[in-house]
Amino acid sequence: MSDRVDNRPPNERIAAHYRDLIASGAIQAGTLLPSIKTLAQDWEVSTATVEKALGKLRVENLVRGIHGVGTEVIGQPTPLSSGSQRQDRGQRTGSSWGTGERSDSHTASVTAAPEDVAVALGIGRGDRVIRRTRVYRDRHGIVAHSTSWIPGEFVEILPELARAERLKGGTSLDLIARATGRQAVERKHTTAARLATAEDIELLQLEPGTVAAILVLSTTFLDAQKRPVEYGVDLGAPGRTRMDESEMY
Repeated sequence: MSDRVDNRPPNERIAAHYRDLIASGAIQAGTLLPSIKTLAQDWEVSTATVEKALGKLRVENLVRGIHGVGTEVIGQPTPLSSGSQRQDRGQRTGSSWGTGERSDSHTASVTAAPEDVAVALGIGRGDRVIRRTRVYRDRHGIVAHSTSWIPGEFVEILPELARAERLKGGTSLDLIARATGRQAVERKHTTAARLATAEDIELLQLEPGTVAAILVLSTTFLDAQKRPVEYGVDLGAPGRTRMDESEMY
């Protein structure tokens, strides 16, 4: 046993305690946590401190408040998929959805490329691009807000890419490959963490003023001639984790 003193604020210690219990499975989904008053007595803190701790767990989609009932454990959210994993899933199943997921809030437009998108796609800043967005959800709430940036040259060949609706017949990469022969054969992806910006908070439909860390997954898809076919950015909701599996040789 470590004798190290935990100098974290009480609300963070309480949140970490229940976060660990939920992650380990010691507390199962559907369990009601003790009342705020009971927790305050057990931890020898104010009810406001307990509220703050539970608020952290709510932001992370680990618990939810039920009016007149209490605080229910949701469980460990589904891990966040990268763009590469969604592509692989789409090729196997025809859908980028993970288990228990659905997507909504589909938007699409032809717009001018921001600087980071222009760099990723190897085009000029302000050049025409297709911007497609959607929100992935599961039973815990939002999994991620996903944006795909596609070179504007494809809009004449595949006008459906610029329509604000879920694509039929596969992912955008599938449609591009069938229509043009430009199959995505290489992927470059990065994962970064940051505090959610005001724009992130709006896109992830969080309460204004929320302070939370999020994962940002970026993937550039290239064809056999190293030409970018699509650039995708996924904003993971607070509390979502990344998990990779690979073979060992």
